[in-house]
Amino acid sequence: MSNYTDILQKYWGYSSFRGLQEEIIESVAQQKDTLGLMPTGGGKSITFQVFSLSRPGICIVITPLIALMKDQVENLRHRGIKALAIYSGMTAEEIRVAFDNAKWGEYKFLYLSPERLMSERFIEQVKQMDVNLIAVDEAHCISQWGYDFRPSYLQIARFRQYFPQINIMALTATATRKVVDDIQEKLNFTRKNVLRKSFKRDNLIYKVRHEEDKNAYLIRMLKKTQSAGIVYTRSRKKTKEIAEMLEKEGISATYYHAGLSAESRNIRQEAWLSGKSKIMVATNAFGMGIDKPNVRFVIHADLPDSVEAYFQEAGRAGRDGEKAMAVLLYNKTDSVRLKKGIGEKFPPIEMIKRIYQALGNYLKVAVGFGKGMSFDFNLVEFARVYQFSIIYTFSALKILERDGYIELTDELNRPSVVHFRVNRDDLYKFQVANQAFDDFIKLLLRSYTGMFTEYTGINEEVLAKRSGTTREVVYKYLNALDQHKIIHYIPRKDTPFVIFTRERIDASRMEISRENYAARRKLYEQQVGAVLNYATSTAKCRSQLLLDYFDEQYPVRCGECDVCVSMNSLGISNIELDRIIDEIKQLLAQQPLMHHELFYRMKGNEDHNQQVIRWLMDNQRLLVRLDQKLEWQE
Repeated sequence: MSNYTDILQKYWGYSSFRGLQEEIIESVAQQKDTLGLMPTGGGKSITFQVFSLSRPGICIVITPLIALMKDQVENLRHRGIKALAIYSGMTAEEIRVAFDNAKWGEYKFLYLSPERLMSERFIEQVKQMDVNLIAVDEAHCISQWGYDFRPSYLQIARFRQYFPQINIMALTATATRKVVDDIQEKLNFTRKNVLRKSFKRDNLIYKVRHEEDKNAYLIRMLKKTQSAGIVYTRSRKKTKEIAEMLEKEGISATYYHAGLSAESRNIRQEAWLSGKSKIMVATNAFGMGIDKPNVRFVIHADLPDSVEAYFQEAGRAGRDGEKAMAVLLYNKTDSVRLKKGIGEKFPPIEMIKRIYQALGNYLKVAVGFGKGMSFDFNLVEFARVYQFSIIYTFSALKILERDGYIELTDELNRPSVVHFRVNRDDLYKFQVANQAFDDFIKLLLRSYTGMFTEYTGINEEVLAKRSGTTREVVYKYLNALDQHKIIHYIPRKDTPFVIFTRERIDASRMEISRENYAARRKLYEQQVGAVLNYATSTAKCRSQLLLDYFDEQYPVRCGECDVCVSMNSLGISNIELDRIIDEIKQLLAQQPLMHHELFYRMKGNEDHNQQVIRWLMDNQRLLVRLDQKLEWQE
């Protein structure tokens, strides 16, 4: 048993690695910069966690998702591994304590949001740490060709210069060949080194259903199963409507979106994870970091923006390796809605500048100031105050983010935290001199550990129950101890943040390149086109379509998707069917042909050839032109 397997067994209880995990670890151990491509649910985080645990020092983990960052820190701590996180929204004192712990506290993992890398003060702090690895999660965010580009990721290359001897492990679940090359270039890999696992999921059956009445389909399908599943929709309003509709039909369901309070989201998520609710109806805000192995189906009631997003969300089904389904519901109005969304994603440049100007005024940031500052931000309230469309406002902020003016974080769901500012001796003296606080301080110390060394999450409701009092009384004690400088108490926060990544400038001086704007719009149109192609194609295996998109060479048909089932009804073997289709494509690539001309030029079984020609015509892969000649339609 290798040292890595010993660590895996000790902390995770697994006797062996999955897929590429051990290969990626070994690659970095050989001092190679390494890009690992593993599908959703493939256990990416274990690779850098096991490697770092095998070495002295601390691993710097860069990830853009605060919620995922916090989940991983909690999971590591639960396993007895010391980890911490620094992200936007923390106070200067919290950050100082976190850095001190990272430098001197034998912590193994420091999770960072990428915008932190731009701070010179941060770099000076990290220089004092014994760094053993730089791990870049969601590595596709560094590529402008990726579906979730984040300019702050470009700072990683600059950050690397201070640690030339430390290797990078970059990880992502979805990337085309162009994005794969771009990631390695932007991260300054010493040489190209990609370890990839096929994106093919043998246990996941992909289906597209053309349904005018999607709700009726959901009811029919979900009444047939007792299994857990997810229904994705693009609208917050529809998550509630669909969940309530399913409940009325006797189907256990709950809903989830970013507009709910943190407490409500946690309750609904836990209900689904525990099996109390069978179906989770959600926007794309749900799922990142959720590892429920027995999800038997993921249904998309609406078309997503990109194949990458669809592949990731669909991949949350069947993580236990058992058969599962990914179903995309489609009708003609979806195409109209998705194409209309292109204009909403790209508001006019003048409107983007107006929104930027309004943002500075709303947050009271003067021109020439604001760099590195973060602010609580309520998108709905901001749009209401300035009478902007919420959709246009959000889209404009994302464009400003891509151009490096601001960062817009995901919602920060963080508990109240407490840190003792005094040592134990001084605390004891305070208790003796202030008997009124003695019982409450003892309650705090009995309930939570680590408050002298780090900021520790607390729950005022739990403290109230344990003390037999009310939450208001607990707040009173906490605030009083804070005023006496005995503790630093930071109440719970549940809000997104806007960070100014550069000083505010006058909107008239803003540079939003029309060329870049047009290029991004074209890229988004291509992504939408790929989704529509997937939804409307009826003559190519669904798995092949997805794997072709991610540049996998020679993917084979799955034999189980809706298209393959239709092909199987022809009674022709997969090998012969593929041969006949390839022959037809080659013949028509030379020139369009009449039906009989194509038929007489083909080789092999004439009945099979005729069946395949007819099937391709029925499924719009062979187009009949006005002159009655056939041409191949991709």
